[in-house]
Parts: sequence; structure tokens; C-alpha cells
Amino acid sequence: MSRKLVRPREGRMIAGVCAGLGRRFGMSAGMVRLLFLLSLLLPGTQVIVYLVLWLLMPNEDRYTTTRY
Repeated sequence: MSRKLVRPREGRMIAGVCAGLGRRFGMSAGMVRLLFLLSLLLPGTQVIVYLVLWLLMPNEDRYTTTRY
């Protein structure tokens, strides 16, 4: 199984960004979500990065259907 950066269909909460990042880096989706929520307490552009990843990361089914 390849570890591509895609948004999975299973385990999504909002857009699947945290689930995709967790799957890619071998972490649980819950841990990535917790880290994201904790990062919101710090100043920065976390929400903008999340939105950009939402736009750039392909859906898992779209990636598997276009690849032969």
C-alpha cells in the first residue's frame, strides 16, 4: 500500500485533511486532530494552511479511479 497524501473516504470529520495527514505519517487521525486544535491556541495561519490542504489534497476515490 502506498502512502500517498490523499483525503480518505473513511474516518473523515470535516474534509478529511487530518485523517489523510495521519495516514500519511503513520499517526492516528485523532492525534492529528488534537494537535491541530492545540495549535489553534498559538498565533499563526493554521486555518489557512488547513483550507489550502483541503483544496490541494485529492480525494482517495478520485486518485484511485484516475490511476491505472
